[in-house]
Amino acid sequence: MSRYIKKRLFQLIPIILGVSFITFSLMYIAPGNPAEMKLSAQGISVSNEIIEQTKIEMGLDKPFLWQYFTWLTNLIKGDMGTSYVDNMPVSKKLLIAMPSTIILAFSSMGLTLLMAIPLGVLCAIKQNKFIDYIIRLFTFVGTSIPNFFLALVLIYFFAMKLKWLPVLASGSFKGLILPTLSLSTVMISKYIRQVRAAVLEELGKDYVLGAKTRGINEKVIIYSNVVRNSMITIVTLVGLSFGSLLGGAAVVETIFVWRGLGKLVVDAIGARDYPVIQGFVVWMAIIYVTINLLTDLSYSRLDPRVNYEGEI
Repeated sequence: MSRYIKKRLFQLIPIILGVSFITFSLMYIAPGNPAEMKLSAQGISVSNEIIEQTKIEMGLDKPFLWQYFTWLTNLIKGDMGTSYVDNMPVSKKLLIAMPSTIILAFSSMGLTLLMAIPLGVLCAIKQNKFIDYIIRLFTFVGTSIPNFFLALVLIYFFAMKLKWLPVLASGSFKGLILPTLSLSTVMISKYIRQVRAAVLEELGKDYVLGAKTRGINEKVIIYSNVVRNSMITIVTLVGLSFGSLLGGAAVVETIFVWRGLGKLVVDAIGARDYPVIQGFVVWMAIIYVTINLLTDLSYSRLDPRVNYEGEI
């Protein structure tokens, strides 16, 4: 196991290098002068002399590869640069925004699993029955609704009409409800369909028929065997979704002014705050590689037949 972890961590190096190089290259060729944008964002009067002096201070007068390796060296040391807008270290801005995104990610994922697993199992057990058709109809509708549209509908009914919940998230529990519903509704719909398919596949296997012929209670078969054997599919879905959530649900966080990573990067894009964008992309790459590693490691725990390479 330790050898496999070391191997996967070693594979992280070229991935991060590739992501960092592509990101830095895109920021380098993007329109606009970073020195001028930095001065303008800080409210400093811009003149050609000041711009040239700032470019020298920022190292923008150096060749591209020199700039990249300087930035990469600082990144390895934990220095992601400073924001053009407020001169705050990028790593500090990410750390400040991260707790809000983590809270929103856990609340959305928790609600998704709480609703999707029982309903997905129910749909599989009641295949082609009335309840199955009704739940599947709602999943089709839920999957088709964009997050931003659902967020606006929820604001209109629950905040403006009924006045039960605040329009803008203020960091309170009530402020967390609408963003959570906006993110989890689509995920619940997708998860129900995936759980239903995974459980139906397990129900068609020989061990289920053998357990029934031995007189084992159907509930025991489903919850002790079928659901457990379907967990690999569920864990894979959780890994993919959780990575996106930890990266920040940009649209939802922006609509509800939830000050997480998504809101931070949207503001950075609007202000052309390139260091923040670069730091965010590297953070996203690290998140996805780490979560994929943890997901792969969990497979062997859920099914002893699966080795650490993900093979039966």
